[in-house]
Amino acid sequence: MSGLCLGLDTSNYTTSVALVDGAKGRSRERLLDVPRGTLGLRQSDAVFQHVRRLPALMADLAAETPFGPIAAVGASVRPRDQEDSYMPCFLVGKSQGESLAAALGVPFFPCAHQQGHLAAAAWGAGHEELLDRPFLAWHLSGGTTELLHVTPQGHTVHAEKIGGTSDISAGQLIDRTGVLLGLAFPAGKALDRLYPQGTGTCRPFSVKLAGLTFSLSGMENKVKALAEEGVPPAEVARFTLDTVIRVVLRATQEALTRYPGLPVLCSGGVASNRQLREAMERACGALFAPPRYAADNAMGVAVLTRRGLEREEQREPQ
Repeated sequence: MSGLCLGLDTSNYTTSVALVDGAKGRSRERLLDVPRGTLGLRQSDAVFQHVRRLPALMADLAAETPFGPIAAVGASVRPRDQEDSYMPCFLVGKSQGESLAAALGVPFFPCAHQQGHLAAAAWGAGHEELLDRPFLAWHLSGGTTELLHVTPQGHTVHAEKIGGTSDISAGQLIDRTGVLLGLAFPAGKALDRLYPQGTGTCRPFSVKLAGLTFSLSGMENKVKALAEEGVPPAEVARFTLDTVIRVVLRATQEALTRYPGLPVLCSGGVASNRQLREAMERACGALFAPPRYAADNAMGVAVLTRRGLEREEQREPQ
C-alpha cells in the first residue's frame, strides 16, 4: 500500500486530525473551549468550533514533510457502532471526510468514535494485533464508562458492553468534582496533579458492584458533602480518584473470572490517570496508550482507515 491514510474525529471534547503510513503516524488535536465553571458545550457550539478549527489543524498537519499522497480518508461518524447512536458534532468530521475523499477520488471509511478509541489505544500501546483477537477493554471518558468485550469485525472491531456505570460516567464524576473545586473543565489533569498532595485521610467510598455494573451518582453526593465541609481540594481529589480506581479494578477482576486469559486494554481520557494506570498494570497487566492517544484523538480513526484500505487491496485481483 502506498500513500497516507487520513483520519478525522470531531467529538464533544476535541477536534483532531491524524495521518498514518504503516507503523508511523502523526496527529494534531485541540480541546474545545468550554467557559470556566461550566460542564461542557451545547452541540451547536461544539459543531461551530469544529467547523472553524478543522482547516487550521489540517494546515498544521500538511506543513510537515508528507509521507506521500493520501490514499484513503476516514472519520468517526457516531459515538458507538449502533444504528441509534447519534451526536451532531460527528457530522462535521463525517461531511468533511466524505468531501475530501470524493475530491481526491479515494475510499472513505466511516467508524464509530468508540472504535477509534480502542484502535488508538491498541496502536499507541504498541499492540495493534489486539484488534485481530478477542480482548476486554474499558472506555473511560468524559461521557462514557463502559466495560467491553471486543471481537474483530472486518477491518475494525465489535464492542459489546458487558459492564460499567448505570448512571453518570467516571469522567463526569471527575469533571463535576473539578468544577466544584473551582478547576477548569475538563478536570482530569488537574485532579491528577492534586492527587499526590492528598494524604488519604478520606477513605474511598465503597461503591456497590452488581455483577459488572455500578453506580456513581451516590459518590457525587459524597463529594459535594466533603466540599461543603471544607475538606481540602487535594483530599477531595484523592478521595474521588481512589474510589473510581477501586471500583474499575474490582469490575475488571470480576470480568476476568468470566473471560479468563483475555488481555485488558484501557482507552479514553480517564485512562490517562497515572494512579489508575499503575493500579491496573500491577493487578492485571492492563495495557495503556500514552495519554495523548488515550484521550479523544483521530489516530485510531486513521489506523482503522489504513486497515480498511489494506483489506480492500487484498481483495483486489492481482
